[in-house]
This record gives sequence, structure tokens and C-alpha cells, in this order.
Amino acid sequence: GLLETGVEAVTREDGENDVTLLGRAGVIAANLQVGVDLLSLKQLQSNVGVAVKGFELGSQGFLIDDVFAKDLLASNPSLGLVIHPYQNGKDLTLGKCDRYVIDFHGFTQEQAAAFPELYNHVLVNVEPERTSNRESRTASKWWLFRRSGQELRNATAGLHRFIATTRTAKFRIFQFLDSTVHAESKIVVIASEDSFHLSILSSTPHTIFSTRVGGWLGVGNDPTYNHNDCFDPFPFPALEEGPLKAQLRDLGERLDAHRKRQQALHPHLTLTGIYNVLDALRSGAALNAKEKQIHDDGLVTLLRQIHDEIDQAVLEAYGWSDLASSARNEAFEEALLTRLVALNQERAAEEKRGLVRWLRPEYQCPAAAASDPVAEQAEIDLPSAEISGAVRPVPVALPWPDKLPDQVADIRALLPELGPDPAILSARFGRANQKRQDQIAAILETLRGLGL
Repeated sequence: GLLETGVEAVTREDGENDVTLLGRAGVIAANLQVGVDLLSLKQLQSNVGVAVKGFELGSQGFLIDDVFAKDLLASNPSLGLVIHPYQNGKDLTLGKCDRYVIDFHGFTQEQAAAFPELYNHVLVNVEPERTSNRESRTASKWWLFRRSGQELRNATAGLHRFIATTRTAKFRIFQFLDSTVHAESKIVVIASEDSFHLSILSSTPHTIFSTRVGGWLGVGNDPTYNHNDCFDPFPFPALEEGPLKAQLRDLGERLDAHRKRQQALHPHLTLTGIYNVLDALRSGAALNAKEKQIHDDGLVTLLRQIHDEIDQAVLEAYGWSDLASSARNEAFEEALLTRLVALNQERAAEEKRGLVRWLRPEYQCPAAAASDPVAEQAEIDLPSAEISGAVRPVPVALPWPDKLPDQVADIRALLPELGPDPAILSARFGRANQKRQDQIAAILETLRGLGL
């Protein structure tokens, strides 16, 4: 068909309008787009469960400022079990973290009351508004978040960091957050600590893909990142370990470190401001005085170089180096999207035949990732979980953290599901040996001593 769009209207003397139409011929999809059929995209099982939304608190009363939180932690470090750094989408763009959140997840009301300063804060600032809530769980469990965020807790368990992006933003920017941070629900969490994934997500192929399949929202009509549409169908390159994958990991680390370093040195910098200048550089527009300051403080030309290197390496990873020299215009976008949609169809067909290229096999499908016969024997037989029409096994072989605080956090997160049996908890981490059971037993004893 032919899709014609009005691009200009000029009023004549007789009151009528001369309208200029831009016509495009091709296959017209149901969303009135011509060209690549984005509606044919399939959700890929390989990606399901990795991208989840942040915590839905249900009340701002759970938040405390960082000065109060740090004073409490200095006087009683065990409070780190229930108060965590907190960031929303605006905090991400500003590169700041100046609030903490009280999280009594897994606690009874009596156990929460064992932390009197924090319990009192929630009692004063949350309980009055929550007990009048018509949603029965919200009213009866007023000291807990509106939603438990269990999927997010499961996905990030054992990770030292994860990737985050704001749901609605002018520019699609991904960055690492420390696993201690509680991300708010307007943030999409990609539960991976692999900088290879950060590079792929930060590349032009994913940026174009997510912008075209996502929606638009807000005063600026900014693109939104719905992970069901933008992440789950996106086909990552199937790249074996080697020099190219190592290069992409290094570029991801450089990208994340560069932005964090410059924002720390120059607190006035925001990611939106930095990428506005980057966008101007790419278009060849002249910079005004404010933009020149952002350029110099943000080292934006160096940032552009890192992004260009990521794009070149990602296109090579897909086997599409022929596109690397193409001008970044509409024809380039159509060619790139055509290949990504075709690759999505190919991956969906592979998955029907039983070949799933898991992003995090040790989490999404431990049986496929297990290479340790002892770990395989020690797995717990748990039921599978159905997620958005795709079935994946419940993760049963979490990595055992190196640091004690991370071990304590993981054990606490598993208690509501598995109970306080050291042997069962040990098996959840892939092994049921006596040394691990003794470590877990000591952690449980400490938690009991704290009233947890």
C-alpha cells in the first residue's frame, strides 16, 4: 500500500490549504507504519525474567534522608539489613543517591518493631494512610511495600550490581547500580552484572529498536522503555567468549566509569544535559556557552568516541559490519530493524526446537547452565514458574556471594520461601555440603539474635 503523511500546510488567499504529502510505499502494518513489521516480533524465552521493574513502595513514608540513615548505620550497622540506598529515575539522571528506604520485607509486625527508630518512622508516616486503603493486603500489612517486588529480589539475588534505565526519558541510557540500591518502579532493572550486556543495550541497534517498539509519554513526548516490548523480544548477538566479547566488556566498563567519574567531579552535570550535547555534536550543530561548559566538564567528545567504538563492535558481533560505514539516517534504521526483526524470528524458531540462548542461564535455567555434577545432584525439585506466557524453571542454583553482608541478604530473601533449614538453604546455592551448611547456620543464629 501507499501511506501518505501530511508534512506541511500553506493557507491560500481563498482560505483553502495547499498540503504537502510525504508518501511511502510498502507493507502497512496495523500500527500504520510502513516497512519493518514490528508487530511480528516474538517474546524470546532467552530474555524473560531478566528485565523487571523497580520497587513499588505505595508510600513515600518509607523514605528517609541519607544523613539520618548514615547516623543510624554508624550507631548500629545491623540496620543495613532493613535500610537501603534508594534511587528514582530523576536520581539516575542526576547521578545522586541522597535518600534511603526502609524495607521490612519478610518481617512480621513484631519483628519490624525490633528496630524502634525505623518502625516508629513507618508507624508515623505510613500507617495512617495505609490502614484506610481499600486494598486488604496494603491495609493489613501496612509496614511493607505495596508490592513485595519478589521477582526483582529473585532476579538480583547474588549480584553485586545490576543495569538500570529510566522508564521514560529523552535519551535511552543504561548504567550500573550497586546491588545495595533499591530502584523505584519508574526504573527498569536489567538483572545482569555483565558489562557485555551493558554495551549491547547502550548501542545504536538496541537504542533504535527500543525507541521504535516502545511508546511515548510526557510533556516532551519522550520514548518509554516497556521491558516486555523493548527488552524481551530483543535478540542479543550470540557471541562466544573471545577477544571481541572481552572488548565489549571493556567498553561497557569504560562507558559506565566515564559518566560516573565526570558527574562526581562536576555535580551540575546531568545525563540528559550530557546527551543533549552529544546529540548536538553528532548533528554538527554549534554549541552555546552552556553547552560548551557541559562538553568540557563531561568530556563529551571522548564519550562520543566510546559510543562509536561500542557501535562498531556490536555491529561486528552481529556480523553486520557492512552497516558500520552507513550514514545514520532513515535507510540505516530500516536496514538495521529489518535484520533485528529477522533475527528475532530466527531465535523464536530456534526456541521452538528447544535451543534457548539464555542471557543468564545460571538464573533462568540452572539445569542448562550446571556443569558441576555435585551442584546438579544437590538441586531442589521446585515447580516451574509461568511468566508472560513463557515457562521457565524457578532458579535453584544461586551463586554463593563472596562477602558476608551479601550472604546475609540472600539468606534473608530466601527464608520466606524455604524456611530456616541450613541444608535446604545450602542446596539453593547449588551445594549441600557441611561447610556451607555451617556458614548458613551461623548466619541464621545471628539473625535470630537480632530478632529477625
